[in-house]
Amino acid sequence: MKIGVKTFEELSNLELYQILRLRSDIFVVEQDCVYLDLDNKDQKALHIFGTKNNEVVAYTRVFKPGDYFENASIGRVVVARDQRKYGYGKKIMEASIAAIEKKFPNTSIEISAQSYLLKFYADLGFAAFGEEYLEDGIPHTRMLRS
Repeated sequence: MKIGVKTFEELSNLELYQILRLRSDIFVVEQDCVYLDLDNKDQKALHIFGTKNNEVVAYTRVFKPGDYFENASIGRVVVARDQRKYGYGKKIMEASIAAIEKKFPNTSIEISAQSYLLKFYADLGFAAFGEEYLEDGIPHTRMLRS
């Protein structure tokens, strides 16, 4: 998997389309969650995406401190269903953490994690805090990596 890191303005039409299709395939269709994915925050985000055979198969979006949470943050973490057996979730998260450390040094990273993935994020250095809550009908937990 090849990693790309681009601002919204730097994304090609094809990259943006593939990213939005992947997010819709997983968050709306697979997770059966009706919500507005296009939230007018993509324009502020740094987009981290993994491609394989010229197709986007993994993705996150990253925000500087204050744009989403008080701390830098990573969101919309997604890997195509047929690509999950290759460790791309870990690879895209490691690339996202590295992008934050490079672009916004000396900041903590905050995420809103789907609760069933707490161990996955804990293995990447995140610690849960606060109570579990529902976001778009799915249990989530806030996590922080200092």
